Amino acid sequence: MRRPRLPAFTHTIRFRLTVLYSAILFGLTALALGGAYIAVDRSGEASPVTREIQVEARQGDVVIKEFPAVKVHDLEARINYETLSNLRKFAFPALGGLAVASLGIGWILSGRALRPVRAIARTADDIQAAGDLSRRIRLAGPKDELRMVADTVDSMLDRLEESFKAQRQLVDDASHELRSPLTIIRASLDAVLTSEESDEDERKRAVRVVDRATTRMTRLVEDLLATARRTAPAFADTDTDLAAAAAEACEEFQPLAAERGLVIRPHLATGLMLLGDHDALRRAVGNLLSNAVRLAPSGTWITVAAGREDGWLWIAVEDAGPGIGEGEQGRVFDRFWRDTNPGGSGRDRHAGLGLAIVRQITESHGGQVRLHSRLGHGSTFVLWFPAADEEREGGPPEERPIVAQGAWGRSPQD
Repeated sequence: MRRPRLPAFTHTIRFRLTVLYSAILFGLTALALGGAYIAVDRSGEASPVTREIQVEARQGDVVIKEFPAVKVHDLEARINYETLSNLRKFAFPALGGLAVASLGIGWILSGRALRPVRAIARTADDIQAAGDLSRRIRLAGPKDELRMVADTVDSMLDRLEESFKAQRQLVDDASHELRSPLTIIRASLDAVLTSEESDEDERKRAVRVVDRATTRMTRLVEDLLATARRTAPAFADTDTDLAAAAAEACEEFQPLAAERGLVIRPHLATGLMLLGDHDALRRAVGNLLSNAVRLAPSGTWITVAAGREDGWLWIAVEDAGPGIGEGEQGRVFDRFWRDTNPGGSGRDRHAGLGLAIVRQITESHGGQVRLHSRLGHGSTFVLWFPAADEEREGGPPEERPIVAQGAWGRSPQD
């Protein structure tokens, strides 16, 4: 046989709270009345009086009323009997009325208690229906547990809104950046490689153009993968040697630097341990080296140094490139930032996702990125990380820690 289907409201938390409140109130009242009944019942005998308890005697003209002790006992039993009868008479109607009243009171109290929950649910439904992450609960009232839940949900919505905005911006920027090299590749193929009239020099030139475009696409895809990996929910940090990660990045870029007449000089201290991701830190230093190798003039050096100061670990990459103007330094870590300073170099001065990933990796490790640069005097990027074994007060130092290691613009022969 199929079980009868209960109304929908019986499955709500409010209904369960109402039943709980009513059951508790009804049970406590029943216990109180039952205890009073038992106390009266055990305080003495309770029975109806069937004989006269008053005895009269005459002595001459005087009437003497006697109240023997046994008769007083019968009176007490009669009082107890009447008291118990009255309790039974009024207890059951009182309990019935209390049951109805407790249901109503429980329904009202549970509704008031669950009002913030309904506000949270309505906001979530509105967001789901309209896809509008700008909606907030903004619950008023005392700062109780439900207020804390509502504030937590609002904070979560703030982060989600920022995350979705950043994701949409990243997709738009990445699609724009990928569209350009794809257009170049397609135009080169259509104009040269598929034309029978093109000569060998034109074909070689088209191959070089296609190679640069594919290299640019490869770098962009790698940056996107690095961004996705660092923001993955399953990511876990471990004990990492910052100097070892920097040394690996230096080894990777030594051949490319040598081809362009540059020298990478590492000055790396030992024992720079922090809780983090070795590959991500190597990637951050590698992105800084990639920009330095691409922009520094031939015949100069690139200094990579790492150390410890005031409870902070730092790693710095210094080059003798064209530098960055003060007006652009605040935006240099934005995604797909491009240098608009007319005093900059005429070379490719777009940062793509490289510096944005550097900031993301650094901040995800609890650190901060600092830039020290002047037009025509090179740039120094400093990544500060909290040391795992030291106490700190405040943020990292403002000065450039690599000053003792080298200077801007020197050549390897100096």
